[in-house]
Amino acid sequence: MIGGKYGVSLRQLVFLHTVNISLVSWMRGHDGAVSSISVHGSGRYAITTSADTAQLWDLETFQRKRKLSVQRAVGIQKVFFLPLSNTILSCFSDDSIFAWDSDTLQCKHQLPVPEEGSRPRYRAFAVSRDGRLLAAGGRSSVVHLWCLDNWQLLKAVQMPPKVRTVRQLEFVSDSFDRGSSQILGVLSQDGIVQFINIQTLKLLFEVGSPHNGITSVAIGPNGRHVVGVMESGGLNVYSVQALTQHVNKPPAPLVKVVTESDRTAKVRSAAGRGPVRTSTFHQQMIKHHSLTCMLQNELPDELNKKRLQKLLKTFGEYPAKYRMFIWRSLLQLPENFSAFSSLTDKGRHAAFVTLHQRYPIKSQRLQRGLQRVLSALAHWSAIFGETDYLPLLAFPFVKLFHNNPLICFEVVATVIVNWCQHWFEYFPNPPLNVLSVAENVLAHHDKELLQHLVNCGVTSQVYAWPLLETLFSEALTRDEWLKLFDNVFSNHPSFLLMAVVAYVTCSRAPLLLCTQREDFEYFFHHRNNLDIDALIKETYRFMESTPAELHPRSTLDDFEPLTKGLYPVFNKYPTFIVEYYSQERDRIRREEAEYLRERQQVQELQAEAVRRQAEDEAWHVQQELLREAEEQRRRTLQEEEARLTQQRVRLTAMKRELKAKELQLMDATRRRFLQHQQEQKRAELRRLDDEIRRKVRETAAAVQELEVRQMELEAQRRLFEQVHPCEIPQ
Repeated sequence: MIGGKYGVSLRQLVFLHTVNISLVSWMRGHDGAVSSISVHGSGRYAITTSADTAQLWDLETFQRKRKLSVQRAVGIQKVFFLPLSNTILSCFSDDSIFAWDSDTLQCKHQLPVPEEGSRPRYRAFAVSRDGRLLAAGGRSSVVHLWCLDNWQLLKAVQMPPKVRTVRQLEFVSDSFDRGSSQILGVLSQDGIVQFINIQTLKLLFEVGSPHNGITSVAIGPNGRHVVGVMESGGLNVYSVQALTQHVNKPPAPLVKVVTESDRTAKVRSAAGRGPVRTSTFHQQMIKHHSLTCMLQNELPDELNKKRLQKLLKTFGEYPAKYRMFIWRSLLQLPENFSAFSSLTDKGRHAAFVTLHQRYPIKSQRLQRGLQRVLSALAHWSAIFGETDYLPLLAFPFVKLFHNNPLICFEVVATVIVNWCQHWFEYFPNPPLNVLSVAENVLAHHDKELLQHLVNCGVTSQVYAWPLLETLFSEALTRDEWLKLFDNVFSNHPSFLLMAVVAYVTCSRAPLLLCTQREDFEYFFHHRNNLDIDALIKETYRFMESTPAELHPRSTLDDFEPLTKGLYPVFNKYPTFIVEYYSQERDRIRREEAEYLRERQQVQELQAEAVRRQAEDEAWHVQQELLREAEEQRRRTLQEEEARLTQQRVRLTAMKRELKAKELQLMDATRRRFLQHQQEQKRAELRRLDDEIRRKVRETAAAVQELEVRQMELEAQRRLFEQVHPCEIPQ
């Protein structure tokens, strides 16, 4: 985030302003402690991780966009952005690793977990600066490396037995590796950080100790320093250059040192007997290497060189096992670590930023090594940033010394200072003065061949300069080239120029058959069937038989090694031309940048126009589809309306039929009701009739009873009258 820093609280995220340390935002959302924070390269988004959730935040609004929750049984180890991409990696406690698209948050890939062996139980993760490698380790001694280009397991690195748990992983970057870090730092449970080369799987160096271990480690952005937080509470800063010095130095002597008298006697006996067995020669080389490494101050340099020249004339070449050490001794390399570091710290030189486009190399490692050496040379002297053939000249040495950039740089610099004398006086043209010396030597030894070349219009720029600017790397095989340069480094700098003339004279027969300039150009740019021993023998013959006034020795100075401490100033070139070329290159670079910017704008405008055209076409297509869909829907609605109309007609008929049935039912019901009422009336009348009859019967019975009662009363009256006739009133 620009203008702010973040701090981890227990359950919240606090953003502070870097200028006045004021509170910018206070974001809450985690139920547990925040274990890690990952910020996108654009600074727009951030991911915070706790044991149970991972949350994606928008750093412009400080609002949460998404939340990833998992079950309690499966915890989250780490969630982070990949560099230079919009991919999010999520690592869980069950060792599963998923890749998500940060825009759509869709799962893109799942990394395969190795099935063999025990569970790795990942706890530590690291990604290279270019985002192409992922390293993961945990509670085991194995570190897994994945290639994120194809999302496949690249290799499993078995750490030493003392490593039981990997606590932290860090890639060491380099200014020349374009982010593809090759060195991995592994912090184990014993507090020691081991740095290994992931290509060769070799241990380079380690920092820390069991008595005062390292709890956490950080690597500088340019890979120059390592910072370790110690268990004692201290902060240690280590220099990677100082830690890797022992890697670049030669090994210790293999045998004990013998006396000078023994060595002199063996050399004389070897020279007197002629060819000897290879084992004896190797023993002499071992003893000489011991002398060079341990007693260099006791013997003068010329004596060492004389002994090597005698051995070289006896056997024709140096042993491959000790060749590099012998070359370093012959060239008297100063190994100026500080001076070389000051050159490499300046980074890639502007002239070699696009080196991979001009000189594509299959091996990325060699490409980076060549770019590193050329950039250091260009920073050393401005002329080398303008020299087109410098990559061709330096590449053979980069291929030989790719594991030691310092030695490679000093070998190339020594070759330029001594064997490339007067090459840059006619810059940017080839060294016409040096080529004229070679032409004079050729005229002295083979006038007929030179006359043939002149008649064919072939100059020394065709037959000599291709061999010089590539140092024979195009014309010889690897073994032949090494054998030749064993002799070149063991002799005066004029030997290289004599070797060019010898190459031409040894190829006399095929050259006399060539008549076209293209044939000569092809011949000197490709390998030919040439005996290297004959070439070297012819070169020595020229060195001895060439007159002093024609000999290159009169033009070239004796060998002069590089100075210790600081490298010598190299200004043997027309400075005004180089400055002009440098200014022109800067101008061209600015114009190219402006052109690229304008082209980018044009491409963006074209892309915008294409996008708008595509959007218009898509809009028209969409409108057409909508119109067709509307027509289809209209037809469908009409069909539906017709169907509904028919259904309404049928429904109306059914309603009429149902209404008629309903009326019939109602009429029948009414008739039944009326009939029922009539029946009820009739029953009521019958009941009333029965009641009347019952009443009539009861009345008749009552009348009869009254009559009987009256008759009884009448009888009683008569009886009473008979009994009491006098009492009866009148």
